Amino acid sequence: MCTGGGIGDVLLATPVMRALRARYGEVVALTTPAHREVLAHDPDLADVWTTSASFADDIARTAARRFEAAVVTWASLRSAALPFMARIPARVGQARRLYSHFFTRRVVVRSEIGDRTTHWTQILLDFARALECDVSDARPVFCVDDEARASLSRTLETMGVAPPYVVLHPTRGISAVRERWPINTLGALARELGRAAGTTVVVSGSAGDRVIGERVAALGGAVSLAGRTSLREFAALAAGARAVVAMDSGPMHVAAAVGAPTLGLFALRSDEPSRWAPLGPRTAVLRGTYDCPPSHRKETCPNFACVEALDPLRVVTALEALLAREPERVSGSSTIPAARSVPPPA
Repeated sequence: MCTGGGIGDVLLATPVMRALRARYGEVVALTTPAHREVLAHDPDLADVWTTSASFADDIARTAARRFEAAVVTWASLRSAALPFMARIPARVGQARRLYSHFFTRRVVVRSEIGDRTTHWTQILLDFARALECDVSDARPVFCVDDEARASLSRTLETMGVAPPYVVLHPTRGISAVRERWPINTLGALARELGRAAGTTVVVSGSAGDRVIGERVAALGGAVSLAGRTSLREFAALAAGARAVVAMDSGPMHVAAAVGAPTLGLFALRSDEPSRWAPLGPRTAVLRGTYDCPPSHRKETCPNFACVEALDPLRVVTALEALLAREPERVSGSSTIPAARSVPPPA
């Protein structure tokens, strides 16, 4: 299986891997080196490969395993051509692309034909359904290992943080927006979360978010771990948290996947929370109320006024409602859309 995109895209593909594992003896994931950490301990995977600089080497390695089928959930010309060049018999990938002729089974992505509400995990599972594979529980999986827990414990001790604590992940993985991110509102949010929870607020973020994290923490009386944890250590941080409040982002999905009560903040109208909501035993989303101009997109928004307009008290109220709920349990009767028909090969 080939997967790509950001942290969230890779993580939301793990139900596909679980579906394939139910039919095939071994499932191997191929992803970028930057995202190997997302899949490193997935119990449904026999191995996790990363792309190399040499396409020829990737072809040779893939061909040597004599795979029965390949699923490409995040296609590029290279990832589409790889299973074809490796002579894998059944090749599932996206329809309506110039490279789609490399696939033997082509899936029309629902979001491209007007579907605005189906969750992305279900859209990705259409690729597994093309091989008559499915799962009743479509929640993503992220496994926290003992090494990450131990490393995080040392960091928390160094920073003077002890449970219970609440995690605030105030950023998103788009570097271009950092200079425009509304720090004052997020600092006020950190302060209100700490007041309402009566405990420490830990601000998380990547190395690139370190300055933002420290400024938010300083304004909100919180502790910043931005730039001080790996992704797996963040997962351990989330797993040990009383709750996680996060902007729509990969870490939001990680927090939900490890079972943390997770509130996803979707301030921007175009974020489509129905499609990208966090999935886990106890999750909720908060939609923004700011009237964004229709042309605004997260990659090009000039000022992120929608984030600045977030009401910290409204966030706290939503979090309290989430924490008051019992964790959801998945039964065998979970509603999953029936397998969609897949266009036959041309």
